[in-house]
Amino acid sequence: MDFIEEYDMMEDLEDIKESISTQDLPSAIHTINKYLKNQDIVPLNIGVTGESGSGKSSFVNAFRGLGDEEEGSAKTGPVETTMEPQDYSHRKYKNVKVWDLPGIGTPNFKADEYLDLVEFERYDFFIIIASDRFRECHTQLAKEIMRMGKNFYFVRSKIDTIIDAEKRKKNFDQEKTLDIIRKDCVNGLKKIGIEDPVVFLISNFELGKYDLNLLQERMEKELPQHKRRALLLALPNITLEINEKKKKALEANIGKVALQSALVATVPLPGLSYAVDLVLVKKEIEMYYNTFGLDDPSLQKLCDKSGKTIEEMKSRMKSPLRFGIDKASILSLLGDASVFVAENAVEYVASLIPLLGTVVAGGMSYMTVSRMLKRALNDIAEDARDVLIASVGTDV
Repeated sequence: MDFIEEYDMMEDLEDIKESISTQDLPSAIHTINKYLKNQDIVPLNIGVTGESGSGKSSFVNAFRGLGDEEEGSAKTGPVETTMEPQDYSHRKYKNVKVWDLPGIGTPNFKADEYLDLVEFERYDFFIIIASDRFRECHTQLAKEIMRMGKNFYFVRSKIDTIIDAEKRKKNFDQEKTLDIIRKDCVNGLKKIGIEDPVVFLISNFELGKYDLNLLQERMEKELPQHKRRALLLALPNITLEINEKKKKALEANIGKVALQSALVATVPLPGLSYAVDLVLVKKEIEMYYNTFGLDDPSLQKLCDKSGKTIEEMKSRMKSPLRFGIDKASILSLLGDASVFVAENAVEYVASLIPLLGTVVAGGMSYMTVSRMLKRALNDIAEDARDVLIASVGTDV
């Protein structure tokens, strides 16, 4: 059995507990360590295609939280700039790659040959982008992708351009305008052979608006279980709904990290559990900050876009960890550092008692780490919510 199959089978905490129930202590610790490490290197490959000038390269950039002229961005332009598949790794999650694929729609376009050219099998799903009407080349490609057993999503780009033009009209109604565009795309796809098409309206320059949440929900739902975490953590922090999904994905890991702590707590070495717990908790908290974009480089990028200062953004944050993730701030998550030290002292004594001791020690460590991480995650997620609202001046 390879890692992906093993990972998929051990997705929840009960599966992991069952997997290690027959192992000795060193093997059980190795199993949970390997699981926690490997879940963050599960590969996710997203293929983005469309006609020249449809905005596919800008979508590749926006999905990774980059502007078109930033370092590491995909090349954009009014004519085709992508001659062969080009992968762009996520800035923070190198296991996630967004592929800018060559344009479709040439006079002699053949979907099967195109998919061979771009090495179809490497992608988990495809995003098919059009900036105007969907054409025969789009449906040819969609049908071939479907025939080969993979998912695709129709995206109508440059919605902001249409909305800006429609705003000049007297009786402008944004929701009605979006509904008209959506129905026109759906009807157009039906006419050229796609049954029950779903179209997502997107602006690459205002990605948090329109149908991004709907697209995210659909992609998440249709991905295999072990790929969903990679997708959710890699999504840009631009809507409250996405931030809430990220919180749930991170929350699902707390029990697994606490189990790791509990296993270490059963080893009767003075101070081992205390030292390991601090390392585990610090590592998880740092990941929370990175995932929600509250690390300094991410905050600076947000400030550059919103015109606000880092000081203004940080003034919105209330977590005791906002001034730095160190031993003192981590211990503050329990309210009293002496409680943490006392619990670890009791763990050591309890672990010397065969059978009963290991249960007590492991249980205490499990509860301590769970408590610390839940509080940290709640505080950081709330800070992320407040920072996001402050950056746009309204709920998103």
